Order: sequence, then structure tokens, then C-alpha cells
Amino acid sequence: MWQTIKGMSDVCDPARPRDLLHWYDRHARVLPWRLSPADRAAGVVPDPYRIWLSEVMLQQTTVAAVKEYFLAFTARWPTVTALAAAPDAEVMAAWAGLGYYARARNLLKCARAVASDHGGVFPDTLEGLRALPGIGPYTAAAVAAIAFDRPEVVVDGNVERVMARLHDEHMPLPQAKPVLTAHAAALTPQTRPGDYAQAVMDLGATVCTPRNPLCGLCPWRGPCAAWAAGTQLELPKKTPKKRKPTRLGIAYLARRVDGAWLLEQRPDSGLLGGMLGWPGSDWSETPPEEAPPIRAEWKTVSEEARHTFTHFHLRLVVRTALVPMDRAPARGMFVEPDTFDPEALPTVMRKAFALVGR
Repeated sequence: MWQTIKGMSDVCDPARPRDLLHWYDRHARVLPWRLSPADRAAGVVPDPYRIWLSEVMLQQTTVAAVKEYFLAFTARWPTVTALAAAPDAEVMAAWAGLGYYARARNLLKCARAVASDHGGVFPDTLEGLRALPGIGPYTAAAVAAIAFDRPEVVVDGNVERVMARLHDEHMPLPQAKPVLTAHAAALTPQTRPGDYAQAVMDLGATVCTPRNPLCGLCPWRGPCAAWAAGTQLELPKKTPKKRKPTRLGIAYLARRVDGAWLLEQRPDSGLLGGMLGWPGSDWSETPPEEAPPIRAEWKTVSEEARHTFTHFHLRLVVRTALVPMDRAPARGMFVEPDTFDPEALPTVMRKAFALVGR
């Protein structure tokens, strides 16, 4: 099937992965979850737990944002069995700020499955990894390749951009994904596939960048069809995104006279699932109506808390009140001041807290 794709016979030239691996041996990024090419050549074995954890954290997030979280997680839970034994609330609090909180819930499900069903050892095949909860095709391929040196096809946004330019592919994303994956598959070598997978991602992250690619430094400039055509700045093309709607909501920040704050745990499903946050209204495109969680004299803060999720913008009206010791809430629970940590809240909840202050 792949032979019918434009330029596929040229792509299979074994010199191309070899040239990229030579480049990677000199220019590989130093990342806290990665073994260097020299370490791998010396026989040091990657830790699948660290590879898996980094790949889950990196989904829809930047390397810069992930580094400190990764170091904190691995210092606190150095093995998959340690993470599996951690209380849900502690892991969710440690994840706060990384966003996409379903990833944290799936992280725990997967860690517990590895601990209980596989003796704390990750499966070393694509099929075995895919059978774990919360692991999709990309993560399974990345762990299989990087941790176990399986010749699996690893395609993220960086790889898509490199393949689109290498082949001067003008079909827009996401329609072009199967074509770009086929191009990537044709190049994936049997030798050093883990290093090769990281090399293509590094090439996209540091040289074949979205804007102002450094084509003069690229080990694939010679065979790059976009470079020859002068179209590298146009690629990859993307189908225009739909305009994000704006949703409205209310956040109620009630503080008791002893300094305790009123919080509630959000439902396990949906956005911010399982996280602690401020009681509030549903988020909808029409002005919300919601009964306050406790009887009080509520004051509206002059500024809104604004946040952007993947599919919508959110504007939260923030209301605050001081309540006496003997007043019970209709929703939520008071968290004592010595255990309340605003840094453990999701980002949007921290933004609301910042408007009220301590």
C-alpha cells in the first residue's frame, strides 16, 4: 500500500535513518527521562516507567512545562509500584497545573494494572502495552520503541511536520495523518529504533521547527522535497480550526472566620474530574444560575477568572464571602488553613483564588 504514496521508493533509502542517527549522536537533547546515545551504546537499559511517565506528561504539553513535574513525580514515586500505591488525592494534587486531568486518572489506573497484573514490570510489546488502561496507540508505540527498542512507528506533531516537509506533502492535517504515518513507517529502521524515534522528534523540536526552520543545519536537507521546492515555511498545512466558544460560570470562594476555605471534589468524569475546587455553577454559553453553597453575604469580585481549555474559553465570575464558624455548607467541605494548599488546585481554580487573595 505504501508504495503508492508519493516518493515512497526514495524514502526507503537506508542512508536517511543512518544520517539522522549520526546527527542525533552529536545533538541529542538532554532530558531528565532520556538515556543519552552514549549510555545506550554502552548497554545502559532505559527504565520503562520513566519513559511511560514522560510520554503521558508530554501529551499536549511542552517539554519545558513537564521537566519539573517529572522530576518531582520520580523523586516522590521512583517506581511504578510506588506510584500505584499512592493515594489518588496526592497524585491529583501533584499533577495540578499540568492540565488534562484525565491523564492523571489514567496514569493511576495504568500504574495499578502494571503493579497488580504484571508484577510491576511493563509489557515489552506494542500489543501488551496497548492492553494497559489509558495507553493509546502513540504512547504504546513510543514506550515500545524508546524503552524496549522495538521498531514501532512513533508519530507526534514534530514527526508529522518533518515528514510533511521531507515529502513536500500539501494535504492538510488531520487528513494527512495516515499518509505521514506511512512515510514515517517506511523510514523506521530495525537498528536503534528507539534512538531513531527520539532523533526525529528532536529534529522537529530543534531544527525543523514550526517557524523559521534551521534548514542549513538539517541532516536531511539534501533529500528534503520542501527545501528543494522552497515550500518548507508553508508546511504542514492544517485545516482551519473552528472558533472556540466561550462558556460562563460562577466560582464561590467562602472563607470561614478561622481561615478555612470551602472546597468540593468535582465528579470523576468530565473536566477536572476528581479534583478539589471551588463550589460553583455549571459552565455554559448562557449566563449561569446556581444557588450558593452556603448562606452568606456574597460579594462579586471586580475581575473575572479566565482560562482556555482545549475546546472552549471559560469566564468565571468570582464571588467571595466570610462565614461564621457555626454555619454548615449545603455543598462541599471546609479545609483547614494548615492543610489548604492553593498550588494543589487546578490552574483555573488558582486563578480564581488569586483574585481574592489570602
